[in-house]
Amino acid sequence: MLQLLFSVIGVEVVSIVLLLFRSPLRKLLIMGLDQLKRGKAPIVLNTVGVTVSVVFASTIYTMLDIRRRVDETGTLNPTDQVLMGRHMLEATLEGFMLFLGLMIDRLHHYIRELRILRRNMEALKKQNGGLRETKSGDHGSTHYDSNTDYND
Repeated sequence: MLQLLFSVIGVEVVSIVLLLFRSPLRKLLIMGLDQLKRGKAPIVLNTVGVTVSVVFASTIYTMLDIRRRVDETGTLNPTDQVLMGRHMLEATLEGFMLFLGLMIDRLHHYIRELRILRRNMEALKKQNGGLRETKSGDHGSTHYDSNTDYND
């Protein structure tokens, strides 16, 4: 289980780094995430997220159970120490994995929103440039010549 968690976290960290810096791999990753968010994939991802959350809650409960047992007996035996350490590591990795998954989702969302805003801004700039050209064409005869002397 720990090897799986470490490998998933590694993939998530690499994905976040690719999303942060502009590169050809970023475009490929964004296209992959776009495809992943269509069809039945969101249902699968939500199911996996909920499953990991339930395992995370179970790990926390087990840690609390060990802690309660230690409070009752007053001593912590070596087996409970090892179990507590392992459960702490699992809980940390599961929480970090969920957090990084949320971070990837938000980064992807913000990159898509930024792309849409840039397209709209470019369209408005083109439209505004076209309006300026038509205004300068209509009032071309009313411009004054800066070389004329008005003191005569």
